Amino acid sequence: MAAIDPLTAGGVFVATAATDAVYVMFTSAVVARKRVPAATWSSIWYLLSSYAVISYTENWIYVAFAAAGSWVGAYASITFLHRPPGGPPVGAAVE
Repeated sequence: MAAIDPLTAGGVFVATAATDAVYVMFTSAVVARKRVPAATWSSIWYLLSSYAVISYTENWIYVAFAAAGSWVGAYASITFLHRPPGGPPVGAAVE
C-alpha cells in the first residue's frame, strides 16, 4: 500500500463534501422544477465528483476520505437548508 498524501486526502475530502452539498442543491432545484438551476448544479456535481474519483482510484484508502467528506457535505448542506416551511428551497433560484 502506498503512503497517503495529505494533500490528495484533503482534496478528496473537500471534493466529496462539496459534491454532496451540490447534490443537495441539485435535488432542491429539481424538486422546485427549476430547469436552469438544476442543470447548473448537475454540471458542477459531475465536475467535483470526477476529481474525487480520479484521485482515489490510485489508492483505495482515499475512499475513506471520500466517505468522510460525503458525510460532512450532506450534513452541512441539510443544516444550511433547514428553514421554516413555506419558503422556496435554497438553490432553486428563479429562472
